[in-house]
Amino acid sequence: MSRQWIRDGAVAVAALSLVAGLTGGAGLDSFAALGAGRCPQLYVSPSGDDDGRGTAKDPWRTVERARDHVREAGLNRPGRMRCDITINLAAGDYPVTETIELTEEDSGAGGNQVVYRSTDGPGAADLVGAEEVTGWEPFRDGIYRAKVDTDAPFYTLFVDGERATTARHPNRTSADTHAPYLVSRLIEPEKEGVRDQIGYHPGDWDESADLRSSTSWPAQVTIWSGGSWSWFTDTVPIKNADTADSDNKIILDHWTRYAMMNSRSGSRYFLQNSLSFLDQAGEYYLDHEAGEVYYKPRDGAMDGVRVMRPTVAKVLDVKGASPEDRAHDITFDGIGVQYSDYLGWYRAGWISAGDSGVEHKYPEYDRQIEMPRNRFGAVTLENTSDVTLTGMHVRDTGFTGVYALFANDHLTVENSLFENLGADGVKVEGGWPGEGDLSHHHTFRNLYIHHVGELVPGDAAGIELMSTGDNTVEHVQVEHSARYGISLESRPEVVDGDQYTDNNTFRYIRIEQAGLDSGDMGAFYTYGVDNQEPHPVQNTVDQLVIGDVIPDPAGAMPDSGTRGVHMDAGGCAFSFSNIEVGETTDQSYQSYRCNEVSNGSWEDDFDASLMEYDKIGVTDAFPYPVPES
Repeated sequence: MSRQWIRDGAVAVAALSLVAGLTGGAGLDSFAALGAGRCPQLYVSPSGDDDGRGTAKDPWRTVERARDHVREAGLNRPGRMRCDITINLAAGDYPVTETIELTEEDSGAGGNQVVYRSTDGPGAADLVGAEEVTGWEPFRDGIYRAKVDTDAPFYTLFVDGERATTARHPNRTSADTHAPYLVSRLIEPEKEGVRDQIGYHPGDWDESADLRSSTSWPAQVTIWSGGSWSWFTDTVPIKNADTADSDNKIILDHWTRYAMMNSRSGSRYFLQNSLSFLDQAGEYYLDHEAGEVYYKPRDGAMDGVRVMRPTVAKVLDVKGASPEDRAHDITFDGIGVQYSDYLGWYRAGWISAGDSGVEHKYPEYDRQIEMPRNRFGAVTLENTSDVTLTGMHVRDTGFTGVYALFANDHLTVENSLFENLGADGVKVEGGWPGEGDLSHHHTFRNLYIHHVGELVPGDAAGIELMSTGDNTVEHVQVEHSARYGISLESRPEVVDGDQYTDNNTFRYIRIEQAGLDSGDMGAFYTYGVDNQEPHPVQNTVDQLVIGDVIPDPAGAMPDSGTRGVHMDAGGCAFSFSNIEVGETTDQSYQSYRCNEVSNGSWEDDFDASLMEYDKIGVTDAFPYPVPES
């Protein structure tokens, strides 16, 4: 917030009281019309009324009503806005049935912010992207069912604040792992390279199971395509399961990122989204055609159980009209964001260079970037500048928590808690390399991010930075990630100067329990960054502690081992200092000879006294409880 807000805050409160007294609370327009130098305070409450006046005594009910008032009254008009506008959200839940959208019209002006603030403290005001499922009745075998509106289908479900498991086979051994798995087999010698057919072994699953083949809501496969590789995961609807002859194959609706086989192994996978697989407590199934959801409660009954179905994939969407006309100077302070949806089909990136169908200087980046249908988060930003997310509590997301797409600069995410994330905690995706530096000068500070990659384990990270530079990542703690803790990525084909991944600073970071469902990775990971000689230092990493990086043993990881720091496909021009890594299944540090290292725990002369343990991870100012490591 601006210093002007601090100076004028007391005046604003006094002015509001005065106006209310003179007008009998006759409306905020009278207050807003008092002119320059006054700081508008608008009020929203779950018990409010959008036909009210937006005052502390007569608050509105929705964020959209307050947003619209700022627009209509011109409170943020350049030349008129002299201090911050604060929209005060009282404690409680704010149901979000349609994405809350802010545009360039909702920006601050003159260096002042439009602030959406949780009045009663961090996380007290909660934007809830879901609605409760009620009317449960017994079905059979301890399963209950309820009617739901499937005109708006959903792809994940939450029970008592935890993600339910889509009914699957084989059943998972615990809520913290996707294991065990099936493993694909080679259908025919000439089909090693197929990407739309999975060979299975007789007896892998009950072939009488209803997979609803060729319907609008078939069962799915979640697969680590690539044979023994355990990198990206695809979630793909099943077109048909051939059980009529000896082929024993599952035909998919879409190609997977990689082929099902390689010389070392088949791909590990599991089947899901069938009522036939609903046999374990904590699982659910949505019958799209009948408009019914089925759930098997853990305690045998639905009494006191609260089931929430997502209503939106994006809870908040801040998007300017263009890179030249950005939404800017907007702050979300202490706002909770809970529940968002996933997708029925997911693949990370296009399969081959140029598959986007758009000509690019580096078409290989098609394989790195999310496809358009997947570019969203619970909080999504595009074409923004100077947006701040502080004191946020983002949780129970279907996909990414915060997704900054393409043109964004000076984004700050700080003092915030992220937990139970379908994919990444925070993802920054700049534009295509060599076509303009669109994303830069972001700050990610004092963040605690845990349980990452619950639905997209193959490429999830606490913080993932792609084609972006001049960023600061500090006092961050990432725990329990299926793959990475923190990653910085471009492409190895991109020449220096076209990557936009320079001048990043990473410091005072703790990563625990990464690589839980992955191989060939690093808790701190880079891909294809600064590969041209002479490799002058462009990025720095200091005071980094990485705990053990050990995959779940029940997963029978077929891939090469886990690493603490993995500088993949080059990964050059870094300075590493004061890095401590716990146990790994491969190396503490893997890199080409193009980086500088000082005081790494894998070196014989490592000096633990140089580690500033008291500063690593979140600080004492972190506003939410954090379990002791």
